[in-house]
Amino acid sequence: MKLSLARTQLGSWVLLLALLAGWELASRASGVSALVLPAPSAVMKSLWMGLSSGYLWPHIRTTALELVFGLFLGCLIGFVSGVAMAEWALLQRVLKPYIVVSQVIPKLALAPLFIVWFGFGMTSTVVITALICFFPLMENTMTGLQQVDPQRLELFRMLGATRRQTLLRLKLPSGLPGILAGLRVAVVLALVGAVVGEFIGASQGLGALIIASQGMMDTPLMFAVLVVIAALGLLLYQITLAVEKRLLLPYTRTS
Repeated sequence: MKLSLARTQLGSWVLLLALLAGWELASRASGVSALVLPAPSAVMKSLWMGLSSGYLWPHIRTTALELVFGLFLGCLIGFVSGVAMAEWALLQRVLKPYIVVSQVIPKLALAPLFIVWFGFGMTSTVVITALICFFPLMENTMTGLQQVDPQRLELFRMLGATRRQTLLRLKLPSGLPGILAGLRVAVVLALVGAVVGEFIGASQGLGALIIASQGMMDTPLMFAVLVVIAALGLLLYQITLAVEKRLLLPYTRTS
């Protein structure tokens, strides 16, 4: 098992190095301007200069804070809403259409409105991030709690369990894999929301830096910021997987 995992990881690294080498050779051989498509070496040079000089760190810190606050707020609202709508069908019928409407409207279209309401800066971006990432957790929580084994649910009713006991001891443990799957999706979308929110009305953050590098015609810096965003997203996703594995460990042992 460990050997197979090591081979898979090695294969991923080999593929990455092959793609970077091909990109580098193609950039040098074609003579394409770095303004259009910079070589990986130019991107890494720009990334190293930004990190070593401290230029990138305030932007990374701003985006990370917006990401954490927005993810926490969105997941909290999503989880509570999912539980409430799973427990009360009337509440689901009343609120679900409005929740769906809030998700189908493009967030870039809402960004100027949030700026009017919350002003420029971190608050608007946090609200956009929370709005984007709460829906997956809400939907998965509601679905997971509603798909409990009917026989086990009937057994709890026969034993006289209260609604609270049934929720805490049956529905939540049974729906935990689905809830955590929604959390994984929310984590990915939260980073998208933070960066998109910074495109409009932010003077600091990785999204704002992408817009600034575009204005300065500094394409290597733009690619360097994209590398940082990808690394931040992968790190957060791996943390989520570790938390999920930890929470599901007792159930895997019993099974």
